[in-house]
Amino acid sequence: MKIQTILAAGAMTVAAVAAQNAQAGAVLDGIKAKGFVQCGVNTGLPGFSAANAEGKWEGIDVDVCRAAAAAVFGDANAVQYTPLTAAQRFTALQSGEIDILSRNTTATTTRDAKLGLTFVGINYYDGQGFLIPKALGVSSATELDGATVCVEPGTTTELNLADYFRAKGMSFEPVVIENINEATAAFFSGRCDVYTTDASGLASIRTQMAENPADYVILPEIISKEPLGPVVAQGDEQWSDVVRWAFAAMVEAEEYGVTMENVDDMKANSTNPGIQRLLGVSPGMGEALGLDEAWAYNIVKQVGNYGESYEKNVTAKLGLERGLNALWTDGGLQYAWPVR
Repeated sequence: MKIQTILAAGAMTVAAVAAQNAQAGAVLDGIKAKGFVQCGVNTGLPGFSAANAEGKWEGIDVDVCRAAAAAVFGDANAVQYTPLTAAQRFTALQSGEIDILSRNTTATTTRDAKLGLTFVGINYYDGQGFLIPKALGVSSATELDGATVCVEPGTTTELNLADYFRAKGMSFEPVVIENINEATAAFFSGRCDVYTTDASGLASIRTQMAENPADYVILPEIISKEPLGPVVAQGDEQWSDVVRWAFAAMVEAEEYGVTMENVDDMKANSTNPGIQRLLGVSPGMGEALGLDEAWAYNIVKQVGNYGESYEKNVTAKLGLERGLNALWTDGGLQYAWPVR
């Protein structure tokens, strides 16, 4: 009797999984039908997502979308971009306007559990800080009592700001501006004493937008944890798997030392079983994801590994070293789930 009950329960479980899988893939099927990935990005944050002088989108967040496109289509350029403010981003994803949100977005319990979203990786470990003009004469965030602070609405930044000042027994006057370009313009015009966002964003704003970066300083305090990563809507596990493993492939490629330059040689000559699985020499990984076996090879060949993406976008443009975003073997937090 127990055996019959177990068998019946097992059959029900298999049927439930089969039904779920039958419904899965709607987003991915739609992406394949239209021929591109619709990627939600920042309205302009150099190093993460910003259009260059030729109008081409670049950044470490942009590269996540390009990796997903390379995995699905074999073409990292099969992406269209939708610039979004912080207040617009989640609605755009929930409504299906975009397929993936890769826009310096912090993973939190509320966002992951209540908004119908799924974070599929952390491509930048960050923390919130404060940017001030040197002329303000302040050396610590604890000296900012009574300051006016420029901040974007609908962000963890806004919440962290209030928490920090309350915990320190200080007051502040928020200047809430939705568009990042308008917010930074307000700060540089003197409308605010302080600009607050993720420390990487402050470095981007100071380096790329200030008329004279030397006139501004980032205060030493980091007041929060900001694990930033790509997000997809819940409901299509196949698509979330594709994005999750596309990013993991970039990190694992760096772990193995596979680069844009040597990927062809590695594919042809490496005897490392892990590299053979990653690059599709040993088949099975592509089939598991519903992709061509060259999915990860295409990512590395066209986009690069995680370290290459970081170097060209973050280090070269913003002067930020790896820090927490170094590989785990180098003392950082980046650690790829194994492609096997």
